[in-house]
Amino acid sequence: MGIGWILKCISGPRLYRIYKTNTSQGKLYEPNCLEAYSDNIIRSLGYALSFAWSLAAFTSPVIAYVLYRRGFCTLEGFYYLSRLASVVVVVWVGTLCLRGMGRCANRDYLKFIAALDEAQKNRAALCAFDGDFDAWPVDFSWNDVESSKDKPRVVVAPRSRSNSGVFLVLVRDLPLRFVGYLCIHSFGRHMMYPGAVKLFQAAIGPMLLEGRAKLMEQHQARRYKLATRDGNFIDTVFVDRRGANEAPQGRTLVVCCEGNAGFYEVGITATPIDAQYSVLGWNHPGFAGSTGLPFPAQEQNAIDVVMQFAIYRLGFTPDNIILYAWSIGAYTASWCAMNYPEIKGLILDATFDDVVPLAASKMPGSIGPIVVRTVADYFNLNNAEQTNRYSGPILMYRRTNDEIISTDINNRLGSNRVNDLVTKVLRHRFPAVITDESAWVLAEWLSGDRSHQKILYEEQQVDDAECERWLRKAVDAGDSYPLDFGAQLTSEQKVKLILYLARRHLFDFNSTHCVPLPAAKFQEPWDIRRVGKDASSQDSLERPFGGRAALEETTTRSSSSESDFCQLDQESCDTEGN
Repeated sequence: MGIGWILKCISGPRLYRIYKTNTSQGKLYEPNCLEAYSDNIIRSLGYALSFAWSLAAFTSPVIAYVLYRRGFCTLEGFYYLSRLASVVVVVWVGTLCLRGMGRCANRDYLKFIAALDEAQKNRAALCAFDGDFDAWPVDFSWNDVESSKDKPRVVVAPRSRSNSGVFLVLVRDLPLRFVGYLCIHSFGRHMMYPGAVKLFQAAIGPMLLEGRAKLMEQHQARRYKLATRDGNFIDTVFVDRRGANEAPQGRTLVVCCEGNAGFYEVGITATPIDAQYSVLGWNHPGFAGSTGLPFPAQEQNAIDVVMQFAIYRLGFTPDNIILYAWSIGAYTASWCAMNYPEIKGLILDATFDDVVPLAASKMPGSIGPIVVRTVADYFNLNNAEQTNRYSGPILMYRRTNDEIISTDINNRLGSNRVNDLVTKVLRHRFPAVITDESAWVLAEWLSGDRSHQKILYEEQQVDDAECERWLRKAVDAGDSYPLDFGAQLTSEQKVKLILYLARRHLFDFNSTHCVPLPAAKFQEPWDIRRVGKDASSQDSLERPFGGRAALEETTTRSSSSESDFCQLDQESCDTEGN
């Protein structure tokens, strides 16, 4: 064994698992005693130094004062600190060498190093191992496609900076901005995205490892490393269901955007995978194998390169791509939708219209101004504004017992921010239908559960076929969102159409925030462009109940009878019980 191999074993990445192949079973990597003990020491030193550095970054004035008071700012004190640092370095280097010696005696690790060396020529060999993602070569970069470099972006400007050019305003707000900066870079960012906290990642590390193993071994997934325009690397996974023997929905790619503590290994990717779709999952900047920090600009660059990868490397056309987001992941999904308007649809699950009122409701009222200003400055997650710049199909899921997205714990359904998102989206798309005079029926619809909605639907005698005829006229006229259609309708007709549209855009799921969405309830968004053209495509959206028209339609046309509603409502209750 040459000196080069020894150095690679000393400085090489950690190996966690060897995946199952046609000739061998998958197994966890088993280091020998020398490697295991030395690696534990290295991990402990790393965590300690990382914690000390983070603490020092925000308490440096206090630390400097203590060092000065205790005489460490003298020449003698400097020598003492130098000796202490030297001891740490010697222990670190010595432990690295011991770990390298242990790795040199492990055949599995030597195979991993060999696969890593040959990764540019033979990527399949490296895919048989699960190791530190830092050492993984880049599979796709944002500048691999020339057309993407100059593509203009649609951006929503931060709201609180509209008066940033006024000098007196700058001076007045300077203390508030300073406090906000300290808050967001100390604990605020970690509260918004706890998944980026390294201690949290270390705690759930075994779960992430097991989740990746399931994806690779059971679903034949492939892992990729993408480079963004700001220098971050995004950890992604792809499950391909386009084979000849796969289900027809496998030709559609579902790009999953996780929540603020979600990872593709254990997140929402399971739902479309179980529904037999092709799936592309990715981790936020700073999550697991992804580098960077989950600030909005870095999030935008991340989802942008993910979409470029899906289109130009995986070969999916935008009209065969669905964006599926859960919770805070709706920010990247809605941003992507307004920048890639040709996509097949946007699915938003358990999310919000604007993070500012949601964040303010979770914090003490005494610091409300600081929270509002800071969140608006650094995390302007205005999902509704971005969603309204996308004109394609949208489906929103509301968790009827959501404890996270609600602003009032005593009224979870009524204060659910999905209600505000649905209202803003529908009022933007159908301004002549949902007016100040007719908006009451939408508020009434959103205030209740499925049984309440069923009663309201029947009381207003909504005829689905009639509503579809009205919408068909608007589509045939070539209108696009926001539609001018609706001004000629009577007040009674507007009420019926609002209820029809609400049912097409919102699906209630009887659960709390973190319950995974069952694959049976995953469905593609309703498309107004298909109204009246394809009955089967219109009925593919699960109907929770039927109105007067549903009772009159033939069996082949209707899937929304009274018995269907009872069955679906029972399924929803069973899901919550589980």
